[in-house]
Amino acid sequence: MSVGSILQRVNGLFRPHMLTFLHYPSHTIHASCAALAGHNKWSKVKHVKGPKDVARSQIFHKLSMLIRIAVKEGGSTNPELNRSLANVIEQCRNVSMPKASIEAAINKGDKIKTSSLLYEVRGPGGYTMLIEVLTDNSKRMSSEIRHIMNVHGGLIAEGGRHNFERKGIVTVSDKDQSGSPITLDKALELAIEVGAEDVQEEEEEENEKMMLKFICAVPSLHQVREKLKSLGLCLLSSGLGYIPVTTVELSDEDMEQASQMLQALKDNEDVVQVYDNIA
Repeated sequence: MSVGSILQRVNGLFRPHMLTFLHYPSHTIHASCAALAGHNKWSKVKHVKGPKDVARSQIFHKLSMLIRIAVKEGGSTNPELNRSLANVIEQCRNVSMPKASIEAAINKGDKIKTSSLLYEVRGPGGYTMLIEVLTDNSKRMSSEIRHIMNVHGGLIAEGGRHNFERKGIVTVSDKDQSGSPITLDKALELAIEVGAEDVQEEEEEENEKMMLKFICAVPSLHQVREKLKSLGLCLLSSGLGYIPVTTVELSDEDMEQASQMLQALKDNEDVVQVYDNIA
């Protein structure tokens, strides 16, 4: 699901109260093609086996839950006063979510009891997954996650978060507003200009178009987003997400099992986003 890309990309609007775990990283630009998402074996497996035809209603449900959390935590139903809410609404518009549905979710934001959860999972071969969940029934959701782990060889275990860094992620089209392509070299120059730390090139699962993900320190997210927008780039999403610090290579057998687990997780309507450190 990218809502993976929709919501890896949706990436990442998960809870402000977790930001205190971060420091302010240095602005180092990484240009190694080997590290770029979308160009390794795992990304191709995810692309082939991932749920490319996710029902629109399922996507809208996840976005509605993100809106409710943003309203509750931001303390305002006005996107001009609530930056997290504004980010989610932008993502809603990118997938053509009806205006009435957006407004309904905003109005229910402070009335529906919803919990945000983060599960840390270890799988065969030593890889780690972080599973972001928004649910109105934590007990039921915990049972469902454990069932998926039991079926696909995963294990809920603390410590997996240490394999990731919390970052700001701004996803843009690989073409500017005039339709001209943006090369990776050009994107790296733009990253330096706007204050981003890294750029990753990735293929969007739903329409197989390429996109660019600008990675930045959490406090710089709004600045990077606005500067990229002012430079004429077509924004697809922006928010917070997890970027792996180290990656793990898997055997074909473990890769297949991991792909099946990812499919099962993303088919669950309360799972908003799944992050992994698989190379």
